[in-house]
Amino acid sequence: MKHRLTITVIMLMMFLVTQLIGLAVIYAYTPHVKTVTVGNETTNVTISRELPFGMEPPKTTPQNAMISIIIALVLVTVAFLVLTRINASIVIKIWFFSVVAISIAISLNAIFAMLGIFNAAWKILVSAIVIAVIMTFLKIFRTNFYTHNLSELLIYPGLAAVFVPILSPVTAIILLLIISVYDMYAVWKSKIMVEMAKYQMNTLKVFTGFFIPYFLKKPKPGEKVRIQMQKSMAQRARISKKLKKHKIAVALLGGGDVAFPLIFAGVVMRAISIPAALIIVGTATASLLALLMFSRKGKFYPAMPFLTAGCFAGYLIVLLLL
Repeated sequence: MKHRLTITVIMLMMFLVTQLIGLAVIYAYTPHVKTVTVGNETTNVTISRELPFGMEPPKTTPQNAMISIIIALVLVTVAFLVLTRINASIVIKIWFFSVVAISIAISLNAIFAMLGIFNAAWKILVSAIVIAVIMTFLKIFRTNFYTHNLSELLIYPGLAAVFVPILSPVTAIILLLIISVYDMYAVWKSKIMVEMAKYQMNTLKVFTGFFIPYFLKKPKPGEKVRIQMQKSMAQRARISKKLKKHKIAVALLGGGDVAFPLIFAGVVMRAISIPAALIIVGTATASLLALLMFSRKGKFYPAMPFLTAGCFAGYLIVLLLL
């Protein structure tokens, strides 16, 4: 096992909770047909909640949407690598801040609407924006274990809500396969993913994904230690001089490893049903557990091939049972 059991369980729970929040957010933005009876007449009314900030997807085919997503991912990766080469960390942080804040706001807008916290749409949206900006600021400039990972729970549901409506199950499957191949190449061959992660941790002081620092060897009873994320993701513990002998390990799960299984589950939910999506979430979580259980310490692994296998296993179960 790559990490201690408690760390593995925490990572799995964060992954699972994000998937469930994501399905709820996607469902909130999914059009629903409601039967309305007025007098003796019964009509079907389509009720839908539009994505804020003009993020409504364009009218296009799933095939074109898939190609557009792939091209966008390539361009984003190239742009990020170019910016890292010229050390434009301020530009990257502004870019990162914008994407994170918008994604969180999209999620909170749906959650507040479902909970009925406010009685006016503008109040819901304004509250979502304010809280999203605060959470993003804390994530980037006042980082600790809680501010970082709590925001991660809301980022990927917002992103998924944008991409799910323009994909079909077939195009989502193809997208998962392409991302998995790229992930293997980027981690094992070119090391692009490893370099990007290190740059985020050591230079930007932020990381796109779940991050859990922990002691390789537990401190002795009575030694008080506060693990905090601070200036460097590689040095996330503020430890007294007496405790510097304790080595810190880090459990990581990249943002794409959380987002793409959620996108696939969301596409299946819209195309088939909520139970079908829950089955896929379950098998994807099981595949992540298998990866964490059988991976070795000190080695980097591409998670997407394993998660894709889990998604496909769940989809096969759905086709057989539902």
